[in-house]
Amino acid sequence: MHLEIDREVCIGAGNCVLTAPDLFDQDDDGIVVPLVDDPAAVDPDGVRDAVDRCPSGALRLRSEG
Repeated sequence: MHLEIDREVCIGAGNCVLTAPDLFDQDDDGIVVPLVDDPAAVDPDGVRDAVDRCPSGALRLRSEG
C-alpha cells in the first residue's frame, strides 16, 4: 500500500493531522505535509483512518504491484 497526497486538492481541514499527528502536519497555508517519506509504511491503520476522514480526497491509498 502506498499513500498518494494531492496538495492541490487539499482544503486544509486538518483532519489528517488530528487523526495521525505523528504522520501529518500542515504548512503555513494549512496544506497537508507528510512527516515521513511513506506514512503508509510506518502506520497503515493511522493512514487508513486519515484517508477516510479527508473531506477533499487529497489523501488516497494505492495498492502496490
